[in-house]
Parts: sequence; structure tokens; C-alpha cells
Amino acid sequence: MSTATKERDYYFDNAKFILIFLVVFGHFISPIKSQNEWLYTIYNFIYTFHMPAFILIAGFFTKGVWRDGYLPKIFKKVLIPYLVFQLIYSFFYYDLYGKSEVKLDFFSPHWTLWFLLSLVFWNILLKVFVKMKYPLVLAIGIGVAVGYIHDIGTFLSLLRTFVFFPVFLLGHLLEKRDFKKILRPRAKAASAAFLIVLFITYHFIFPNGTKEWLLSSSSYSEILGYNDWYGGIVRLAMYGVMFAATFSFLALLPRRRMFFTEFGERTLYIYLLHGFVLKYLFTTELFASIEENGAYFMLLFLAVIVTLFLASKPVIALAQPFIELRWSRLKKILKPKPSQPRESES
Repeated sequence: MSTATKERDYYFDNAKFILIFLVVFGHFISPIKSQNEWLYTIYNFIYTFHMPAFILIAGFFTKGVWRDGYLPKIFKKVLIPYLVFQLIYSFFYYDLYGKSEVKLDFFSPHWTLWFLLSLVFWNILLKVFVKMKYPLVLAIGIGVAVGYIHDIGTFLSLLRTFVFFPVFLLGHLLEKRDFKKILRPRAKAASAAFLIVLFITYHFIFPNGTKEWLLSSSSYSEILGYNDWYGGIVRLAMYGVMFAATFSFLALLPRRRMFFTEFGERTLYIYLLHGFVLKYLFTTELFASIEENGAYFMLLFLAVIVTLFLASKPVIALAQPFIELRWSRLKKILKPKPSQPRESES
């Protein structure tokens, strides 16, 4: 393996781990973000690029879309875990919130599971769009237009699917040389400057007005009311900010091997499992205590702990049968070791 290949692999693993940490951190901030203006700024700032960057990288690794068996492989690796965890979440919510009955609904994704369902649709759409002329322009046009559809909501994650599909498509269209361009020193300096300006802008100019636009799970009428005619213009502007922030973030990531690089291969586990931890913590007094004591640094500390814990090998081994449908690793751990014969006494 060449040095360039190693650096490339390290780069994307670094990116994926840092992004999944930001996902966890963002969810830790979410319950009390409205109680502190700096937390709300951090929340908006993170949400501008963390999922778009994840989606862009996912799209980048779809170069084999025309290979035989590509979609069946996606269904096995993505759709089946979605169905499994949608089922598990239904029972988890029943027990955690003391609901009267278990509600099974595979058409409205539970919390973070929207990403898996959208990922399936993105791969299907990709096979159609890459055959078209100006596919990215068309995808952005659809992403803007879909916001005018009322009551689309979270059903099958359709709204987010179409809004974020241009990001996924762009990732597919990018080549390795494109990432090399943004990693140049001059690009890094411009990227850092842009992110600083974006953070300041969120804090002092748009402290509260961007959350729904960043989540992309609400129609324009739900965000703006009846005066939603200019929603498409706002969506276009948000696309511009989102793309700029995403590439700026990616430009600042390390290319060399880091202590967390190997965890970049385990992001799906962290993504799927952290929801159970967070949903349980939401029912405790933890966040009220953090808010009461102003100990907001604990949110960062807890996000680090949870992320590293869920990336640990024992957790991966226990979760692998449900995520990758591979039971061999778990059997190996649970299988008792054969006892060693004692040496005969002299």
C-alpha cells in the first residue's frame, strides 16, 4: 500500500470519527441548548456541517454503484439494520417511557434512524440521477421544491432524503484530487476563516432562526407559516452555507494516523447505539443538574466518554450480530475456554 493510499484512508477514518463525535456531542447539547446562547450557537454551528459531511463522504464511497449486486449489498448492510433497530427502539421506548402498548411503525424512523433509511433511498436515486444531464442542478432543484409539500414530515424520511440528496450526489461525483485541493495550506487558511465568521454570525445575527432549516425535517409552511413563498430562496442560501461549511471543515482535518483513527471504522455502531444511551439519560436529572450548576463542560466530557465506550471492542462484539448480522465474533467471546489439564504432581 502506498503512502498516499495510507494517508487517504487515515484522512477519511479521521473525518468519520470526528464527525460521529460531533453527532453525539450535538445530541448531548440538544436538551438544554435553549438555556444558554453559547450552547445554541455551538449546536447550530455543528449542525451546519456534521451530517452533510457524513453524507458527502458516504456518497464518495459509492463508486461501485454499477457493479452487480451493489443494491442488494446496500439492502443487507443498511436496510436490515434499520428494520432491526426500528423494532428494538419500539420495545425500548415501550419500556423506557412506560407506554401502554408497543407501537411498530417501520415507515417513520425513530430519531437517528432516518439516516439509514435515507441512505438506502440515496443509493437508489444515485443510479437514476447519474444518467441524467446536470444531475446536481436537478437534485438541488428537487431539494428546494420538496419543501413546499405540506405534511411530508418524517414519513419514510422523504423530506430529508430529497433535501440532503444533492450532498450525497456531490460526494459521488467528487474524485480524490478534489479532496487534495481543499487540503492545501491556502485552502485551510480560508476554511478556518470562514468557519470563524460562520460561528460569529450564528451567535450575534442568527442565534435562534436556523435550527429547523438545518434539521431539514419540516416543510416551509411549518417553519414560516402561511407566508412560505420565499422558503425556496432560504433553502438555496442554506445549501450555499452548508456546502461551504462542509468543505471548510473537511479541509482542516488531519491526514496522518491519530490515536482515534481506527475508531473511524466503527462509526455505524456509535451512531446506532448512542441513541439508547442518550434517550435513557434524557429521563434522568442529569441535564437539569448540569444546567443548574452551569457545568456545561460536562456535556463535552460525557460525549467523549460515550463515543469512545461505544467504539470499544467489547461493545462492537456484542452489537455486531444486530448490525452486521455476524454472530461468529460473539460466539467466540461467549464460548468458554477449554480448561488446561493440570500437570501431574511428582
